[in-house]
Amino acid sequence: MAAEPLDPTDRRILQVLQDDARITMTELADRVGLSPTPCTRRVKRLEETGIIRRYATLLDPTAVGLPVNVFVSISLTAQTEPALQAVEEAVSTYPEVMECYLMTGDADYLLRVVVPDLETYQRFVMEKLTRLPGIANIRSSFALRQVAYRTALPLG
Repeated sequence: MAAEPLDPTDRRILQVLQDDARITMTELADRVGLSPTPCTRRVKRLEETGIIRRYATLLDPTAVGLPVNVFVSISLTAQTEPALQAVEEAVSTYPEVMECYLMTGDADYLLRVVVPDLETYQRFVMEKLTRLPGIANIRSSFALRQVAYRTALPLG
């Protein structure tokens, strides 16, 4: 879907919602300089056009027992459409996979995986990743510390 142009008011609405999705419509309208009814209409349009995909609650991974963050590079034996589709369908079902990107360069896929410990990660690799068809190579890089993490897109 092609994104329709956003005017400055839409951008202000999106910035405020990225910072606090639980803000009331009255507070949002006040912050962006609209009355509640036009603000509500704009938010509804942004939702209907897919610019706002969904609302989420961000959790502290360590607080919920998932302190290990692993970046996994996967290379395939062949980059055919069926091979790519099989990997994508499988990893989409793995709750440990937080993000998955089809890449250019040395690896075909880059995954971000969260797990409670190294033993769980080992099981994940052995019981899930190595069983995917067409896997040529799996490389893991463990995050030592998170330096920056953002969920808000830079709207300018």
